[in-house]
Amino acid sequence: MPHKAIRVSLRHKKNFVHKNTFMETQDPSAAAPTVSEQAFLSLRRDVLHGEHPPGAKLKLELLQVQYGFSSSPLREALNRLAQEGLVRADERRGFRVAPVSAEDMADITRMRLMIDVSALRDAITAGDDSWEAALVASFHRLERLEARLTEGPVILDAEWVQRHREFHMALVAACPSQRQLALSASLFDQAERYRQISGRYRQGLRRKNDEHRRLMQAALKRDAGTACALLADHIEGTQRNVAAALKKMQDGQGV
Repeated sequence: MPHKAIRVSLRHKKNFVHKNTFMETQDPSAAAPTVSEQAFLSLRRDVLHGEHPPGAKLKLELLQVQYGFSSSPLREALNRLAQEGLVRADERRGFRVAPVSAEDMADITRMRLMIDVSALRDAITAGDDSWEAALVASFHRLERLEARLTEGPVILDAEWVQRHREFHMALVAACPSQRQLALSASLFDQAERYRQISGRYRQGLRRKNDEHRRLMQAALKRDAGTACALLADHIEGTQRNVAAALKKMQDGQGV
């Protein structure tokens, strides 16, 4: 089947001017982020969460108004996002958010299965008491938040997205390869755009709490075989949901 990218316009949940806001979770002891880093993280977050939909043109003059940054840090942010594959750069046409497609999601899934499952196996082998405690704490925060959410796809709640990411990063955090952890985090974030699309097109609820609990319990029992199988199924389940959502988009838009 030929590769077919799908462009979609997603509704913004809020219209607001960022004005140099910095909303990423930070270590209180860490140095304050530079202006360039703030611009990158703010723009990256909004691309991942669908505030800038796939295929949308990213005009510097409009981004300056929206985010309150000058053109220099924004251009640097766009170039970094292009290196991550979240933005496409064209010398004549400027920058656009990368399109989405079933083929791209399949590739992300294939890479996550290669990187994340192996990272989890190594984390279970190397993990100590601190790793276990951090994993339990991240699950508890996710579980408590999900219990408070109203009816609707949890994936569309910004705080849930952050807690979900924290749980998955805690799961593999004891993996001794920093390069592998960096790839795992990057692939998780690349899949986030697709999770957001899936949530918007999902009719029924898919609360993942039971899946996450089983993953945590298998990891804590040091049952690498079960934990890795559960994680692989978890990742593949996301791909199945995304494929169904993309098909609905495709059918609805007649593309």
